[in-house]
Amino acid sequence: MPQIVTRSYLQHAAQTLAEAGIPPVLARIYAARGIHDQTQLQAEASRLLPFRQLKNAQQMASLLADAIAQNKKLLVVADYDADGATACAVALRGLRAFGAHVDFIVPNRFEYGYGLTPEIVHLAAQSKPDILITVDNGIASVDGVAEANRLGMQVLVTDHHLPGDALPDALCIVNPNQPGCDFPSKNLAGVGVMFYVLLALRAELRTRGAYAAAPEPNLATLLDLVALGTVADVVKLDDNNRILVHQGLQRIRAGRGCAGINALLQIARKSPAQASSFEMGFIVGPRLNAAGRLEDMSLGIRCLLTENAEEAAQLAAQLDELNRERRSIEGEMQEAALAVLEHADPADNFSLALFDESWHQGVIGILASRLKDKFHRPVIAFARASNGELKGSGRSIAGLHLRDALDLLSKRHPHLLQKFGGHAMAAGVSIRAQHFGEFQAAFEAVAQELLSPADLTQTIATDGALDRADFSLELAQALERQVWGQGFPQPLFEGDFSVQSQRIVGEKHLKLKLTAAHAAFDAIHFFSTEPMPASIHAVYSLGINEYNGSVSLQLIVRHWQAAEA
Repeated sequence: MPQIVTRSYLQHAAQTLAEAGIPPVLARIYAARGIHDQTQLQAEASRLLPFRQLKNAQQMASLLADAIAQNKKLLVVADYDADGATACAVALRGLRAFGAHVDFIVPNRFEYGYGLTPEIVHLAAQSKPDILITVDNGIASVDGVAEANRLGMQVLVTDHHLPGDALPDALCIVNPNQPGCDFPSKNLAGVGVMFYVLLALRAELRTRGAYAAAPEPNLATLLDLVALGTVADVVKLDDNNRILVHQGLQRIRAGRGCAGINALLQIARKSPAQASSFEMGFIVGPRLNAAGRLEDMSLGIRCLLTENAEEAAQLAAQLDELNRERRSIEGEMQEAALAVLEHADPADNFSLALFDESWHQGVIGILASRLKDKFHRPVIAFARASNGELKGSGRSIAGLHLRDALDLLSKRHPHLLQKFGGHAMAAGVSIRAQHFGEFQAAFEAVAQELLSPADLTQTIATDGALDRADFSLELAQALERQVWGQGFPQPLFEGDFSVQSQRIVGEKHLKLKLTAAHAAFDAIHFFSTEPMPASIHAVYSLGINEYNGSVSLQLIVRHWQAAEA
């Protein structure tokens, strides 16, 4: 059973926020998330970190301005996930607004793998571009950049992934995580990096007098895409990223989102006017990702690029169908994985590395994520690739930096890993099929070294109990207006309740009437039909229920256990 813990916070930070006029319950919540000054909660675009602090952004802007002036042919090389797709769409929309001659190419993950490989360089060369621009990839593409240079193409790298031991010999690299970059936010997604390059390019064109007689492009129109890619890539929502996401969501809610995002929301029967980071991460993002997982991400990119609502609706319908197929495949894979684990207790291990001949290469990342959530262990799931290798996708838990763990493993066993890369919480790796058993053992040894038994205890962090006066629609609405996500988690509360009534609705949800301190509350436990005892200790969030034109408070139960006698 998960351990419920209460988030700690600095009392003086909460007091400072309360003295600035923030309600005490919100002050406590924000202080527990590292907020110590109310200015950190201000989300005006003018508060974004300046692009001048991002290493090489101005140099790349100058190179792009020269290329536009010389009418050079630019080709964006995208990644096949939601971050890569939105970064590609931002690059094309922005560069075309500046007058660039630009197109895109996105590798099919099953044919070319990840990043700017020599193979994708040869494919790109067929359209005879002068300059390749990578988005959400490239920092590890040493061989690919070398091949592009050999073929006479210049390469501009925009990326946010952690670099390896050597940087590619690109004409220019913009990446907040590259050596020597002092940009305060290391958490920009790939789409955020590309957006910053466009901010620098606009400033460069401004100094060259490009807008002396014409209005300059409004880059704020791209923020809906920036918000989607930032949330979907699950990067930490630090102060700067929250501004980007807030501004993008404001555009979508105001009806100024691009046709593709609107269509993806509508196909899921969600209203753009109510769009939140949840919809970006769990509704739009998965449908966009389905194209890259099962077919070709160019379908998703085309959806984000079109200005035509009818075309966007058609493309969104195709993406929705792919997502249904992805869910079906994922369910079968999860059943197979759980069947394997029936014969081995995951509690005996610090890690899980699994492989099945039937698994789909495009869905192993989701499978790893589901198993990580279920067993609270770092997980790497492998599928067979077309070249005979095994491609693995991993997800980790707090306490184990997955990319660093793989780096340590590669140094101890140089023959094991063909290539790897990624972040603290997610990474990809390729191995030879005959080395799978050896990899399992080596990964487990590294996990045992880097993790403690306490790290393997699943915890649910809450913001404590609410006072009776805080059970209010006003607080629920205030919380809904904020941007929550990775590194800035949605508030959860805990408390003891009596279960007055419970019934199943929609065949898969439990509708409840809960009481505490002589007050009654409507509540719901989604995707669960397990009956509850008369008294429970619940972890819940505050929700808003809209029904027949009326709006009321609703508790959303996230976890429960029988209350102690």
